[in-house]
Amino acid sequence: MEKPILKAIGLSKVYNQTTVLDLDQLQINQGETVGLIGNNGAGKTTLFRLILDLIEASSGEVHLFGHNVRASEHWKNSTGAFIDEGFLIDYLSPEEYFRFLAKLYDLSPEALEAFLKRWEPLFNDEILGKKKKYIRDLSKGNQKKVGIAAAMMNNPSFLLLDEPFANLDPTSQIRLKKMLSEAAHEQGISMFISSHDLNHVTEVCKRTIIMEKGKVIRDFPTSESTLRELESYFAV
Repeated sequence: MEKPILKAIGLSKVYNQTTVLDLDQLQINQGETVGLIGNNGAGKTTLFRLILDLIEASSGEVHLFGHNVRASEHWKNSTGAFIDEGFLIDYLSPEEYFRFLAKLYDLSPEALEAFLKRWEPLFNDEILGKKKKYIRDLSKGNQKKVGIAAAMMNNPSFLLLDEPFANLDPTSQIRLKKMLSEAAHEQGISMFISSHDLNHVTEVCKRTIIMEKGKVIRDFPTSESTLRELESYFAV
């Protein structure tokens, strides 16, 4: 029997009498990699913020690992997430930020060093070892790299990323895609990834969800024809 990691039931969010999210039910099971596709204003980021209990739902509930996110903290240790630069402590240098998180997660200096070494290909000698350079001084793309790496420091069972490929150069996009695929296949991390990049998200994710105006329009397994189907759908 499939074990659910995420369950959203009757979930809605209303701003100023405008419904921006209206989901009857959404479930992600252990081991699934799910891509969330939709134009701006579809409700993707609102959904992610509700999942992480950053905003309060107008109705419904979100459960992670069997826990209601509004009523429990138990899901947090198993969840990694990066939505935007607001997740970062931007007055720290990247090294200071990673050392701060390592203390929170009880990682030894040796474990932190090994973790950061795995990210060297993506960091591309642009993030670590830059004297007097704070996170706020990095480019948007490099801030994103720091945030994504930080989201995986606690070895999460569930990873949630909003637009991870945006602001990255082509080489970094390809390297990140490879790292996410390896994390899913080799470490068994379940993922929920929102992206405008149809090509990368269909390569990483084995299930695709299309959202429009706060509703799920389609939810289907990713196949060899999915990219063409998405291009055709959004070309209309």
